[in-house]
Amino acid sequence: MFAKKTIKDINVQGKKALVRVDFNVPIKDGKISDDTRIQAALPTIRYLMDHGASVILMSHLGRPKGKVDPMFSLAPVAIHLGKLLGKTVAFADDCIGKSAVDAAAVLKPGEVLLLENTRFYDGDEKNDPEMAKKLANLADIFVNDAFGSAHRAHASTEGVAKFLPAVAGFLMEKEIQYLGEAIRAPGKPFVVILGGAKISDKIGVIRNLLGKADHILIGGAMANTFFKALNYDVADSLAEADAASTASEIIKEGGSKIVLPVDVVIADALDANAQSREMPIGDVPAGWRILDIGPKTVQLYGDWIKTAKTVVWNGPMGVFEFERFAKGTFGIAKAVADSSAVSIIGGGDSVAAIQQSGLTDRITHISTGGGASLEMLEGITLPGLAALQDK
Repeated sequence: MFAKKTIKDINVQGKKALVRVDFNVPIKDGKISDDTRIQAALPTIRYLMDHGASVILMSHLGRPKGKVDPMFSLAPVAIHLGKLLGKTVAFADDCIGKSAVDAAAVLKPGEVLLLENTRFYDGDEKNDPEMAKKLANLADIFVNDAFGSAHRAHASTEGVAKFLPAVAGFLMEKEIQYLGEAIRAPGKPFVVILGGAKISDKIGVIRNLLGKADHILIGGAMANTFFKALNYDVADSLAEADAASTASEIIKEGGSKIVLPVDVVIADALDANAQSREMPIGDVPAGWRILDIGPKTVQLYGDWIKTAKTVVWNGPMGVFEFERFAKGTFGIAKAVADSSAVSIIGGGDSVAAIQQSGLTDRITHISTGGGASLEMLEGITLPGLAALQDK
């Protein structure tokens, strides 16, 4: 049950709706190479257009560090969005200055305006009330549909909600419903798959889910820190020496719930063409490093995934950017896609892996927010969500 008001709970007819979206997309030479985040916002934008609202969109892009930088302009996004909507999207070359005020003032119901990058002002990340107020002055209502930025209390996500009636868009609702339900009342068995480089990023998630999950399957470089905690020599593998004691505590707390790889793929360099071989878990030879989980681990993890009713996956199993070390990640992707469980994938790299493996349409929910989905799994209240009106 989603406890916050959404755009369906209010009258938007004739209103100017200021919508925070997450259009932080990869742009190269003015072309967008992955528009997943733009596509994800379309249902909210279309609903507002169809119900007679004037739609003013705002987003950040990259890290321009509070200064105007043409490299991080949202202008190409306005053109791309116009193609997707089949109508011209107006673009203001500022988000709070005269051009934004003028463009918002003449916007008619059913029309769409995109404001320039909110992070061209350092007031956005500082959650400056003056900036939030200027953004709020452009509209009658605020809609937060930027789940990917909901874990940050910025002027464009949380600050503006203090000055306007604030509700959620459909993407925000969907994300919270899937991730929230997975934590609150998951179908059992509940299997969590955690990968990626650092255990320090996921300690909170592991601790929060230990009491709820039936199995937590560990992969990626974070597994190396667990091996270190078990006194294996990981040689040149990426591992966090200062987190080994935490890994040791987690193994004690989690007992049989924490499942570690039984075999790995090692290489003599971090290189696509390095010498590589499979080995069971044990001391890694000097000068070698662990770059993927091995085939026996893929099978073992696949068996757990098969029995699951709910699967949450965050983080790749190896250096999947290199084909030779991608078998673990793609093997897990296939197991998740083949399972009949409610499957939720969050975090940029695991999402990229699913897209590369062509299995996107066989996953129940793919989260658009890396940091935000992690914080939700950790049980942290997201400021951008907390600021919205309750039902």
